[in-house]
This record gives sequence, structure tokens and C-alpha cells, in this order.
Amino acid sequence: MHLIFKAVFAAILAVSATSSVAQESPPAPQAPPPPAAGANAGGPVPYTSLPRSPAPRPKALVAAAPTTAAAPATTSSAPIPALPVTPSGARLAPGEALPPAELEAFVDGVVREAMAREHIAGVTVSVVQNGQVVLKKGYGFASLSPARKVDPDKTLFRIGSISKTFTWIALMKEIEAGRIRQDAPINLYLPERIQVRDQGFRTPVRVINLMDHSPGFEDRALGHLFEKNFERVRPMAEYLRQERPRRVRAPGEASAYSNYGAALAGQAVSYVSGKPFERLIDESIFQPLGMTNTSFREPHPVKAGLPAPIPPRLAANISDGYRWTPTGFAERPFEFISQVAPAGSASSTAADMARYMQLLLNGGTLDGAIIYGARAAQAFNTPIRKTPAGINGWRHGFIEYNLPGDHKGFGHAGGTLSFLSNMVVAPDLNLGVFVSTNTETGGELANGLAAQVVQQFYVPPQPFPRAGSTALRDRAGDFSGYYVGTRRAYRGLEGMVGLLIGGVDVAVTPEGRLAVASGGKVRTFVPQGDLSEGRFISTTGADHLAFSMSGGRAYAFQTPLGEQTFERSGFWKRPITLLLFALLSGAAAIVTIAGLFLRNRREFRETPVQRQASLIQTSQAVLWLAALALFGLWASGTSDLASVMFGWPSGSLIIASACVLVAAFLTLLSLIMLPAIWRGGRRVDSWSGLRKASFTFTVLVYAAFSLILGLWGTLTPWNG
Repeated sequence: MHLIFKAVFAAILAVSATSSVAQESPPAPQAPPPPAAGANAGGPVPYTSLPRSPAPRPKALVAAAPTTAAAPATTSSAPIPALPVTPSGARLAPGEALPPAELEAFVDGVVREAMAREHIAGVTVSVVQNGQVVLKKGYGFASLSPARKVDPDKTLFRIGSISKTFTWIALMKEIEAGRIRQDAPINLYLPERIQVRDQGFRTPVRVINLMDHSPGFEDRALGHLFEKNFERVRPMAEYLRQERPRRVRAPGEASAYSNYGAALAGQAVSYVSGKPFERLIDESIFQPLGMTNTSFREPHPVKAGLPAPIPPRLAANISDGYRWTPTGFAERPFEFISQVAPAGSASSTAADMARYMQLLLNGGTLDGAIIYGARAAQAFNTPIRKTPAGINGWRHGFIEYNLPGDHKGFGHAGGTLSFLSNMVVAPDLNLGVFVSTNTETGGELANGLAAQVVQQFYVPPQPFPRAGSTALRDRAGDFSGYYVGTRRAYRGLEGMVGLLIGGVDVAVTPEGRLAVASGGKVRTFVPQGDLSEGRFISTTGADHLAFSMSGGRAYAFQTPLGEQTFERSGFWKRPITLLLFALLSGAAAIVTIAGLFLRNRREFRETPVQRQASLIQTSQAVLWLAALALFGLWASGTSDLASVMFGWPSGSLIIASACVLVAAFLTLLSLIMLPAIWRGGRRVDSWSGLRKASFTFTVLVYAAFSLILGLWGTLTPWNG
């Protein structure tokens, strides 16, 4: 969720929020020099996504002419005062309002610096406080050919998993009306053909399990969560039936972000209300709230069984999505998400999202419109799960954010293939921040802006980085290791990808800091309290980690978003182990082929069994080399996230898996033949001892590699 794999898949694994430690919301900037580390995901998490290098806080800025078509909410014509690089303390008390001019200057600096550093084509931002829009602004371009600037009032950005918050509101409205019970099995509110199957679990999946992402589903996304070809888009009910995931843990046991679960909740609301999901959201939320430029619908031809397309006036204003390449911005095809609409298909403007944040801060009412009642408002302020301090407990579908200065917020992050977004509202500051970017490199900006605003204006400078711990250094072995996330596919080729990108390395530095590495990025943490409690805080911000301990040794941990658990794994789940045996097998195969041309005449003496074994060995060598070459060919094309998603599973990957399967079968035959090979015959008509030993070594290497590949799910080419 680049290593060829890791950064690439981070956005996939979530139409969402985010998945590994490197995908957490970045810490806010601190006292100089204030790093803003971390990145995405998503998430949902999606699925997943992406970290970038820490960047310094923008220097003092003076007002400049807007670069966008739309004017910001601030209208003063006076020059914007320069911001001091080093504030002497918290600018404002929690009850004080943000100064619009200073806020605009600060956000301008943060956004423009990120756009230049991360190559982001366009950004849209809105900030609300005390019932007012304090800032509303667009940056850069919504389209490059023809050129079209971002307009915060008109330009629609894909908001990804922020879409889920509308689904949770619709679900809570049904709960308030008494038509759905949150403690009841979800199957009571679904048509039979898409009901959740038992699959060996006796406890049914309840409605509440969907709201805290604990239904126990594995997470699959590749090849179906997003579609490039509209002809492949299926009705949501059909998608939910055909793409039903396996259940891998009991409901309520642990949170593991699930796009499928959110889509199931949307289908239940639609089924109970008797209305198509898109129409239901339009009539019950968007229209009464005055969000006239927001829609779950997408631009496409009319097609039977699918929701009506988005109105033409909105379709013309949807921003294009981009990725950065060595030759500049490359436009991505439109991402169809209708098949899983409640999880991520919404598009909106900064202006509409400003109204939405005002609604959330006002307990479900705005300008006389009552969208949801007191029970739902209370639910969105109440975590479902009891979690360690600093870890999100899911406020009935909303993410709980820990902001600098011990402030609390809630909202949701969102990521599609090209768009990275975030929405955070902080009730104690009566503040809301929305930001969306239209380039896949925008994760750090999206996930960090709200925390940066809070840090800049409401938190005094603090001495960073936090000091390390000698106690942690002495107990390094209790925490160091390789951990694999639970938000992944558990079988087949996608299971292999999940293991490749779903792990993090945890180590302890000589300074006594915990270093967590994922996706090519490293974040550091220090103990918070007694080590036996397993609680850590970021060395440069407010993010937390919470380790589960047994006998004084960590066996799992959770990140701030709480979207999955990272479990300590054995050596065989490490990508380095897979790489080592791939190199050994490749070397053995090359030596085998070379031996056909380098052996002298005497070395060709062999028994009939050895002759057969030699043929098998040569066949294995060809198959292993072909498989490794095809895996390499597939990996070389994974730098573009969209090509992986739209082309999954590629032909080269399936053929490679088939080659591995046949090679593994031949390896089993070789193992069976080993005793007969060693018995041989007379020396004059049998292999030499050296050749017998080399053959045995080759077979053992192939066998070990086959076993690891089997555990990784690579021996099932039919299970993409």
C-alpha cells in the first residue's frame, strides 16, 4: 500500500484510510525545525495510502495573488501579515477564532510547498469554525489539457472513503427510526443472495461490526474495487454476491478495515428503505443540506441495473486524476467505483464539504435542516471499541483523531487511485478542515493539514525530538521484529501481494527510540509510561502505538487509526526470506542448465533412475527460471498503481504461478527419487558422489522455496 510494491498498494488497500505505520496521519509540525512525518492511507486504506519524506514548516509568507480561479473565503484587501517562523507560544486559546488572513497565509505556504515537493497537480481546501467558512480555496489545476484551474465552489474531487461517513449517517438514521437494530445480525437487513455466509463461524456478523470494521473479513481489492472499463461495472448487489470475501476471524474480535463491509451496510440501508442507495443519500442528506455539487453518481452512459449517471453540469466539473512520472504529470483514466458506491464513489467540492463539516460540528442540524438526531450525534462522539489511549476506537464509522495539544477530532480519510483526501472536525475547537488532492502523491499533505493547523495556532512549541529510553534499548529484543498487518487477502496471488506489502520492520536505535519502517519510510517513537504497558508516542508529534504484551514480550501492535493489527510473524513471512530463496533457486537453475554443456563424457554415466532424475532436474530449472523472469516482468510494471489494479491478475503473473506449481510438483517427485539416486549402481555406470550431493542440494532448495511459495499463496494460479 515505492518499492515497486509497497507504496503502490497503499492507496489500493483502502478506498480509505491507511494501513501501515507509514500510512498513519503524519504528526503536526512542531517547534523549529518542525518535521511533518508520516503518510497515508488510508485506507481505508486504502486498502491503503502514501508516506513521503519529512518537510520543514513553510517559512514566513506574505500575501500573493491567488493562483486559482476562485477567490478564497477571506476577502480583506489589506496585506496578509507575515507569520513568525518561531512562535513564542500557542497563538490562540481553544475558544479563540482563527484569524482568517494568517490562516490563509499559513495554508498557502503548506499547500504550495507540498505541491512543489510532491508534484501535486491540484488541491482544494476548506476550513470552518464557529459556523463560518474561514477559508475556501483552490490551488493548481483540475485539468491540464485543456487547462482548468481548481475552483473550490465548482471543482469536484473524488473523496474516496470519506464517502463512508454518509453511509454511516444513513445507517444511523435507520437505527434512530427503529427500522434497523445495531446489535442485530446484518443478514436481517439483506436479500438472501448476498447475506453473509457462516463459513465455519457460529457468531453472526452484526450491524455494529460493520461500523467498527470488525466483521472478520479478509480484505481483497485488486482487479475489482476500481474499474477503468465501464462495461465491467456491475450492480452493487451483484458485486457483493460475486466478490464475497472469506471470513478469517470471529466478528468483533479485531478491527481490520473493510470496504466490503461498508458497501454491505449501504446495501442494507437501501434494502430496508426500498430506495437505491444513490437516491437515498441524495434525498436524505445532500438535498436538504444544500450540497448541490456532491454526488455518489459517476459519469457514464445509461445502463440497465446501474444508478443514473451524474448530472452533466457536475460531470463537466470533476477534476482529472494524475500521477507523476519522470516526464511530468500523466492523466489517469476515470475510476469507476459504483459497484461499491457506499464505500467510496462520492465526489464533492470544498464548498460543499464546508457545509458538511458545519453539520457534523452542529450535531446533525444546519440552517433549519435536521439530517440526523441526538442519538446519532451521540454515537458519532462515542467510540465503539475500547482501545489504548491514542488509538482510534471507531466512533460508529468515523475515525477518531488525536490532534496536537491533546485535542480530539473525528472524521475520515479517503484515497482512490489518484485522489487523496481528509476531513477532520475538532468539536472542542469548533473547527473543521477538509483537503483533497488530485495526484497520487498527495497523501502526506492530505493527512497532515488539519494537525498542522491545530499545531500552528493552538499548541505552544515543544522540544522535539523526544528523548530516547535506555530501558527500551536494554529490552530491544522484546519489541524488535517483523510484523504483518491483518488488513490483507489471506489466500491466492493477492495473498502473496498482501504479505509483500503488508509488513513492517520494528527495531530499536542506539539512542533508545523505536524505529518502525514501512514503504521505504521510517518513523520513530519513544515509550510513554512503563515499558510493560507497551505504549509509545511519536518522537515528533502526537501519534501513538500500542503494543500487546505477553510475558514481557510484544506480539502485536496497533497504529493510531486502529484500522488493523500488526502481528509478529515468523521468518517465512518476511519478503527478505522469499528473495533469498528466489536467488538460491535461480542460481541452482542456472548451474543445472550450465552443467548440460560443461560436463565431460565420463560424467554422463548414470542409471535409468538417475537419467529420469536428470530430465526432471532440467525441466525444473527451466520452469524456475521462467517463473522468476515472469514475476520480474510483472513487478516491473507495478510502479503505476492503476495498471496493477485494472490489469489484475496479469497474464505474466498467472503463467508464473502455473510454472511454480508444476516445478513444485516435480520437486516432490525428486524428493521421492532421492534414495534410489543415492543407491545408484556400480561406480562405472552411476553418478559421482559430488553430483549426487549437488542434485540433493538443488532439490532441497527447490523444496524449501516451494514450501514458502505455498504458504504465501503462489501455488494457486486459479485463485487471483
